[in-house]
Amino acid sequence: MSELSIEKAATAVEPVQSNALTHKVDPRDHHAQRDANLKFAWWLYLASEVVIFATMIATYMVFRLHFPDVIKAVHEEVSVLLVTANTFILLTSSWAMVMGLREIQRDNKQGLVRWMGLTALLGTVFIGLQYVEYQELAHAGIALFNQGNQFDGFGMRFYAPTAFHGAHVIVGVLWALYIMRRGAQGKFSSTNYAGVEIFGLYWHFVDVVWIVLFTLLYLV
Repeated sequence: MSELSIEKAATAVEPVQSNALTHKVDPRDHHAQRDANLKFAWWLYLASEVVIFATMIATYMVFRLHFPDVIKAVHEEVSVLLVTANTFILLTSSWAMVMGLREIQRDNKQGLVRWMGLTALLGTVFIGLQYVEYQELAHAGIALFNQGNQFDGFGMRFYAPTAFHGAHVIVGVLWALYIMRRGAQGKFSSTNYAGVEIFGLYWHFVDVVWIVLFTLLYLV
């Protein structure tokens, strides 16, 4: 090969090598894509949860339409004041979660830890008061399986959605504690808080489901 040919080949390859060296993948683009994928996957999961809760709620509503006297008898035994207070506690925990997200967006790691701690505490109180409610219902004769009394058929339609929701709250409390631990270790920052956002989606979902259950089971 002639010297002229070698020189032309080198000249042609040099820009390609130069572009390959100067072109670098921005890590922020990779993290942004990863976060977007995580959020999309989490929305799909929440959609599946909506289907499960909707099925339970629909089952209860069908029962309510066919047996209004049973629902009336139950409402006379249920302490609406207790459940209302518990609803307020759960909504307050959602506000605490939002405050925690705001603090980490400001790069305040200690603020995140404090607000997540409050979220976990309020969620725990909610579960405790739900247990108290279950005890009161048991004393009133409203059990999971009632046969031959005025509450016949109600227990399964009531305990299935509320206990399933309570299990979600317990998972949320454990998750909030996990975020506290990682926050204390400095795993989150103003540029890395997708994990807190995803938890927020879950906790808001839990709150919205409870508002629907509270309205249909206790007020309507």
